[in-house]
Amino acid sequence: MGSSTRLAKLISTIAFSAYFFIIIFQIPIFSVPCRRGICKTPLELTCSQLIASEVFPLFIVKALIYPGSVAKAIFKLKTIPSYRNLLHNFNTRTISAVSELQRLEVLAGSYLAVGGAILGLLKPGRMGLFGILLLMWGLIRELIMIESGFSHAKGIRIYPTIVFALVSAFFSIRRDVRELIRTFNLKHVRKAKHF
Repeated sequence: MGSSTRLAKLISTIAFSAYFFIIIFQIPIFSVPCRRGICKTPLELTCSQLIASEVFPLFIVKALIYPGSVAKAIFKLKTIPSYRNLLHNFNTRTISAVSELQRLEVLAGSYLAVGGAILGLLKPGRMGLFGILLLMWGLIRELIMIESGFSHAKGIRIYPTIVFALVSAFFSIRRDVRELIRTFNLKHVRKAKHF
């Protein structure tokens, strides 16, 4: 019993760390048109909406964006951007309200994914998982509508890293991981008794 709890804690900690890394350091998991131009991460989409709606002060948005900007600069061997000029590429292009409403699942999923990563620092929960699932649903629905001719949006893509984000979000929920381990252990005990 104690070993399954420790194993579940270890698995969920590693999974949440991977999920947090994907979201906060802005690993591309999709591509959609947004106010910034093309957003490739839930954090970019969320921050472009926060800047346009002026709900949060800009220093909060900059604090969210900065770790990913530093990581991108290091990865691309460029100079680290200054905190002051961080939002210069976040122009607020006008996007019609209709196109924003068509991608409401993607926007809501982005908010939930980012919220799940931030609130997960206190206690990982299901918010990040629901966010990624909602993102996937919205993106797949949009791609189906494009294929069937009901939508003419361009630039929408789903990257394979979204599956890694989904798996890490699922395994970050300690209670579910503990139940999986118990189920797996019960099956092995029953097989051993059967032989």
